[in-house]
Amino acid sequence: MFTRRHLIAMSAAQLCTPYLFVGSGQAQMPPTNFPQRTVRFIVPTAAGGPTDIVARMLAEKLSEMWRMTVVVENIAGAGTNIGNEYVARSDPDGYTILFATAALAINASLYHSLSYDPVTDFAPVSLVTQLPFFLFVPNSSPANSVEELVKLAKANPGALTIASPGVGTAPHLAEALFMQMADIKMTHVPYRGAAPAFADVISGRVDGYFGSGALLTYANSGQVRVLATTGPKRDPAAPKIPTMQESGILGFEVMAWQALFAPAKTPPKIIGKLSADTNLVLANPSIIDRLSRSGYVAGGSSPEELERLLRAEIAKWHATIKSLGIKIN
Repeated sequence: MFTRRHLIAMSAAQLCTPYLFVGSGQAQMPPTNFPQRTVRFIVPTAAGGPTDIVARMLAEKLSEMWRMTVVVENIAGAGTNIGNEYVARSDPDGYTILFATAALAINASLYHSLSYDPVTDFAPVSLVTQLPFFLFVPNSSPANSVEELVKLAKANPGALTIASPGVGTAPHLAEALFMQMADIKMTHVPYRGAAPAFADVISGRVDGYFGSGALLTYANSGQVRVLATTGPKRDPAAPKIPTMQESGILGFEVMAWQALFAPAKTPPKIIGKLSADTNLVLANPSIIDRLSRSGYVAGGSSPEELERLLRAEIAKWHATIKSLGIKIN
């Protein structure tokens, strides 16, 4: 049985660690006239998914602040590696920014080799959000709780399917850990992004999915059911939904994150401007409230704090992936 130090992502205590807050050095950055033209946010997942939604929310607010367009471009595939590499190889001028997910840290251990280095090929800008996942099932599912889903899976080994936005994504590893800790076997069905995966949950083509709180609206409207949250406690966005631990999967806790990264060698003045303005947006009460209603915690940071988070996450994911025995060529 896993203990919390073996789990996939950040624990509740880690939510309060210093790297989640704006560093004093960031505020001392000299001003810059950046940007002077369109800035691109590269989202390495499919359009319409939860990551895409948050990226567009931030892009809209920065566009208003800068009076300059911030566009979102989706470059999905290979577990976010295609989009990640695209930004790593882009000009380090601040006009091409990666809207990264926890996969940036995961992939360092998940893949036998990468065409980019998640630490040396990027300049950290700011953490954007942290989030738990929720376990969704279609309305056609006979399971009304995690306990019932586990019982059903044990009675039909491998017969139930569970979707993910792609092999090696945080939801995929969450479900792999769930199956290991619950001692069940379900068939993994990878998709090219969260939107198509969740569409098949709604239609009943797959039997389960770990997704972000941005998808709770579909449960609220009665299109799917949500059984549990992977966070350390019940989420304010869905206070009636139990945690996985309350549902009998003792020690299970998974948190993910989203953050901004620029290509390495982007000028420090531009990094400082991007980070400071992102933090201003994330400190807006309306943005905090809007994110929290979808289960997200707005969490700006300094570049230095984000770098420490990335390095810590790489180490944590390495231990988890090794224990799960997952590797991709």
